[in-house]
Amino acid sequence: MKAGTKTLRAATAVALSSTLLVATTLTFQLATTTIASAAVVNRIDVRGNSRVDAETVRGFMQIKPGQNVTEADQDAAVRRLYSTGLFSNVRISQSGGTLIVQVDENQIVNQVLFQGNSKIKDQQLIATVQTAPRGPYSQATVDADIEAIKKAYVSIGRSDAIVTAQTQPIGQGRVNVIYNIQEGDRTKIASISFVGNNAFSDARLKQVISLRETGILSFIQRDDVYDPDKLQSDEETLRRFYYNHGYADFRILSAVAELDPDQNSYFITFTVDEGERYAFGAVRIDSTIDGVDTDTLYKELDTAPGDIYSAKEVENSLVNLTNALANKGFAFAQVTPRGNRDFTNHTIAIDYVIDQGPRAYVERIEIRGNTKTRDYVIRREFDISEGDAFNQVLIQRAKQRLEDLKYFTKVNISTAPGSEPDRVIVIVDVSEKATGEISVGGGYTTSGDSSGPVAEVGIQERNFLGRGQFVKVSASVGTNSRSYNLSFTEPYFLGQRLAAGFDVYHTETSTDNYDVKRTGGDVRISAPITDHLTATLAYNIKSETYGDDTGETVNNPDYDSTDSSSEEYIDSTCGSPNPLGNLYDEGGNSITAPSFTDSPIINAAICDSPYLTSSLSYQFTYNTLDNNQDPRDGFIGSAGQEFAGIGGDAKFVKTTGKASYFNLLSEEWDIIGQLSGGAGNVSKLGSDLRVFDNFFKGQDIVRGFDTRGIGPRQYGVAIGGENYGNVSAEATFPLPGISRDLGFRGAVFADAGSLWGSEFKDQPGVEGTDFSLRASAGVGLIWASPFGPLRVNYAHPLKKEDFDDTQEFSFGFSSRF
Repeated sequence: MKAGTKTLRAATAVALSSTLLVATTLTFQLATTTIASAAVVNRIDVRGNSRVDAETVRGFMQIKPGQNVTEADQDAAVRRLYSTGLFSNVRISQSGGTLIVQVDENQIVNQVLFQGNSKIKDQQLIATVQTAPRGPYSQATVDADIEAIKKAYVSIGRSDAIVTAQTQPIGQGRVNVIYNIQEGDRTKIASISFVGNNAFSDARLKQVISLRETGILSFIQRDDVYDPDKLQSDEETLRRFYYNHGYADFRILSAVAELDPDQNSYFITFTVDEGERYAFGAVRIDSTIDGVDTDTLYKELDTAPGDIYSAKEVENSLVNLTNALANKGFAFAQVTPRGNRDFTNHTIAIDYVIDQGPRAYVERIEIRGNTKTRDYVIRREFDISEGDAFNQVLIQRAKQRLEDLKYFTKVNISTAPGSEPDRVIVIVDVSEKATGEISVGGGYTTSGDSSGPVAEVGIQERNFLGRGQFVKVSASVGTNSRSYNLSFTEPYFLGQRLAAGFDVYHTETSTDNYDVKRTGGDVRISAPITDHLTATLAYNIKSETYGDDTGETVNNPDYDSTDSSSEEYIDSTCGSPNPLGNLYDEGGNSITAPSFTDSPIINAAICDSPYLTSSLSYQFTYNTLDNNQDPRDGFIGSAGQEFAGIGGDAKFVKTTGKASYFNLLSEEWDIIGQLSGGAGNVSKLGSDLRVFDNFFKGQDIVRGFDTRGIGPRQYGVAIGGENYGNVSAEATFPLPGISRDLGFRGAVFADAGSLWGSEFKDQPGVEGTDFSLRASAGVGLIWASPFGPLRVNYAHPLKKEDFDDTQEFSFGFSSRF
């Protein structure tokens, strides 16, 4: 037992000694490692650099002599050197107190060149790539540039473009970077189809989205270019379209674009589930906030029981309620719509629930991505600013306003936590697009005094100098007319939502009887009263000269250029320096001075020109159209007055009004109905009313009649009328068998109206001063051409007077590209 015990004790002692030895060794090794990894650096030795100064390298590393440097410090220094883009390889090692930095410098780019490109110019590609002259060469950057160039070609419909890159050394560490481009053929959209749609036809839905099938005019319109971003945007557009037409359960099951390499064409298919169509059920407002009178808020709603369900009307109601509550002092009120579907009756009851929202404030609004548009142009579309209560509804309204400006291809608004729990940072990301336009037009018109061939050129900018201002300069020249125009509008005058601007113009027109020159302009300001109602106030001034620039020149055989009392010319009917008996033609035969027209009233007015008209005018406009360019639903009306007599020669008051109502008569067939009407009166202020201050009307109120074709006349010459009124009914529809992408629509219409009243009614030869109805009916062909709107009408007068001038066929064309 003792021997065994001794043996055990000895073994234990040996084991303990070994353990202590191992522990001591590990401790020593760890200490050595720690010392090695945190050794003091006395000197930094930079090697391999030729263009970059060694001190510059040391500055990038952010390591100083005398500093304890760990491996983590060395790794961070390597990352910093790589991030400069100056080096292709970096290695750091440590020898005693010396830190050795071995670098391989990147080559320097001398030139960036493009070969094989014609559809996209060099300057556009230079703006696309990141590789730049005098910058470091980076293979990663070049690879990214290749993808960026390919994406640029996809955006113009050339998905099969091939892009490669090569370098050309030119010595001294410099290279030229050459991008070789094979542009390929234009990729087309062969077809766009829809699966699962029953309420709306494929043709109708194709008009909703922005993508278009390739057609005979696609080489001009360029709207058949496939882009994944466009496809995604069109998905959202389809959702909005269905949601606003009652289909609250609408879903897009898939949206697929398949490229057929053989045809170099895309086949796009939208698979949808429309669901049932709903109407609004009961609409209620509930509030959990003391002091909110819900009864007074119902007038803010755009949703009414029985109306077709529309997500847009719900959104508008949310904004209206939010603003109304804020104005009543409930800045943090939060309005939430809650829908209750009745699947049996297909209705959706809406409860607008008002709760106390979180007390969060906007710390700041951060705007990113705008290189041209000034920050304040974006900020002013927000109804909230820094320090205001945060409200998501108002944020979404600002997003919609920014998109409506048409300055940006994309607008995204997000939020981030602020410096305090109750602070929110609003982040606005935008992608800008071109807002300038150069237009060139040409065509032929039979409308107005300027009938004949017309050519037009214009330049406009919707976001002038990034300030959100509108500027347009245009000129047109025709066989019988020419005009020059300058227009400027500041949409936020004095920092308010007041659109102020001016217009300057000069026109020269030849009518059948006489020529007219007008030079003038106006200064105007418009203010929104509500979301739909706008008021405009303007000061107008114009000078008008009536005469005959191409009238007869009468030669006097006795004319003596040295005798000031001898005259060669007469001024038509406006008097002659010589008695009529002393006037002769070139053959020496006695003649009578020519007349402008057969109307003494018009002749006398011509001889009294030029006229100066100085006036103030106002107008109210009410607009609920769903689309101002292509309306299918809504109402637009305007009424106003012009008061002349603030100096000048004219003294009158003109009252005019007009209105149009649009309604989609058939969803499936896209038949649009329109009812329109207008009226006007001009009255003298004090002195007699000048004949040229009357209204001159014709085919502009009743188609089928000539310009100035109806109303009072003297010996067959239009002398204008003091009153007019007109009504019109029209239906437009797609032409069967013709692709809607071509932009053709047919029309049937009926017009009725009259022009009457004149203070000259008792003078010889005057007729048509009493009210007499004119009416016509006809058909039209409308083409939304890539050059601008074109319309051809054939109208047959159903009721007219013997002295009216008719014109059953009319044609108007204005081109732009």
